[in-house]
Amino acid sequence: MSGHSKWHNIQRTKGAADAKRAQIFTKLARELTVAVKEGGGGDPAGNSRLSAVIAKAKAANIPSDNIKRTIEKAVGGAGGNNYEEVTYEGYGPGGVAVIVEAMTDNRNRTAAEVRHHFDKYGGNMGAAGCVSWSFDRKGVVVVENEDGELDEDELLEAALESGADDVVTRDGSFEVYTPVGAFVAVNDALAKSGYSFLSAQIEMTPQSYISLTDADDIKNMEKLLEALEDSDDVQDVWHNYE
Repeated sequence: MSGHSKWHNIQRTKGAADAKRAQIFTKLARELTVAVKEGGGGDPAGNSRLSAVIAKAKAANIPSDNIKRTIEKAVGGAGGNNYEEVTYEGYGPGGVAVIVEAMTDNRNRTAAEVRHHFDKYGGNMGAAGCVSWSFDRKGVVVVENEDGELDEDELLEAALESGADDVVTRDGSFEVYTPVGAFVAVNDALAKSGYSFLSAQIEMTPQSYISLTDADDIKNMEKLLEALEDSDDVQDVWHNYE
């Protein structure tokens, strides 16, 4: 686990189950709907929040027609009326920091479920702000480079010219980090330059990471993340588990 969201982890897993992909589409459709209703309408040019979610949806391979239909339904007032955003923070095994972002129509149900997962796998849910201070909110565009053919200097130049802060080389990919306000511009510029994305979204990036050495802690941490990410109410899970 790199500290990125479930979208990134699933994108990097070849042959992900159809059921898992359907869940991704459902969650992103919900996020698009809420972005329309709370971000200022269905025109991404005037709704930066919607623009960011569209970028995220496209990177997750949601067809443009599906995105358009979801936005049109939201503009028309259909669906998503009762959803509210909630964030939970806590610690996993070994003191790993975990942030859970959810959209729910029943806050009590979601809080109970998230707390149950923390308790079951050796962690504990804490108060608001208990771990978020150790994360920075940034745009992250993960550019695919599995074949190793991309030129790092060219990508770095294109990213920095469009407003990015940094580019980090990973196994089979490049991670482009941007200020939140520059995320859409950087994403659009790289897309127009022909780069393919494994993920693209606003993330909570950890300032430092924690490595676990105990076998039980490792097993429980991975089970905790899997349980949280599989929750229908949970949109994103951020952590500093390396």
